[in-house]
Amino acid sequence: MTTTPRVRPASEAQRAERSDANHGEPTLDFAAEAPYDAYVHASTLHGLQQPISDDPGEMSFLMISQIMELYFGLICYELREAARVLDTDDVWGALAPLRRTALHLTGLNAAWLGMRWMTPADFNRFRDQLGDASGFQSATYRRMEFLLGIKSPTVIRPFRRQGRIYTELVAALRAPSLYDAVLALLHRRDPGVPSAVLARDPTAEPEIDPDVEAAWVRVYADPRTDHDLYVLGEALVDIAEEFGDWRYKHLRAVARTMGAKPGSGGSSGMAWLQRSMAKLVFPELWSARTFM
Repeated sequence: MTTTPRVRPASEAQRAERSDANHGEPTLDFAAEAPYDAYVHASTLHGLQQPISDDPGEMSFLMISQIMELYFGLICYELREAARVLDTDDVWGALAPLRRTALHLTGLNAAWLGMRWMTPADFNRFRDQLGDASGFQSATYRRMEFLLGIKSPTVIRPFRRQGRIYTELVAALRAPSLYDAVLALLHRRDPGVPSAVLARDPTAEPEIDPDVEAAWVRVYADPRTDHDLYVLGEALVDIAEEFGDWRYKHLRAVARTMGAKPGSGGSSGMAWLQRSMAKLVFPELWSARTFM
């Protein structure tokens, strides 16, 4: 969906003219809202924090959760773009969104630093007010996992009564992931990758395929910086590693603030997160290293 731009475009010549007229000082007068707010919607963003307790620490917890949600959405955007470009066989073109994804994941991981102040006593002061609310219920996080190839029909059940969101999640579950786009690319480029890999159930989690594993071994036998599949493999490993770091940091944050208590959303909490960490992203890229 497109909207009418609220920021007036300006050319380099216009910017230079304005700077001369201002004698190098910033423009201070505008006919309407400040263009920065028109573009970033900062006033809207800063109106979205609505704590439900009187504890001042909750604002930090809430805002960092919202920052993570924004990162989830940004990463989904980049992963969809990378998959789209890979479908056209433009591996070099796909590297830009993939590298941005790895950097966005680094930023996402850094957000956990803002939670390190929280002790069990700090969290307990407002935890009860959260009721059943849990990060497990993040629809955008599920979209991110689905795009990376980590899929499970059960994780979308909390959204069954949220019509549009549920419909979008069902579509994302059934759609090919970036992992599937990579499999299709390997099939097109390597005769040793059979068409059977393209017939996998896109709603299922990846399982190590010996033919795909062998294909990556062949790719890594030629580790030149101008070998597009080798560079692609390393970009995907960077993403997988950063994503794994996020899951580990999530686990440590839970251990630090609530130990082995049950999670707010009804799970076993730390034990459930430990099990979820066993699900690898791009599994053949990791298993193939044993044979390189």
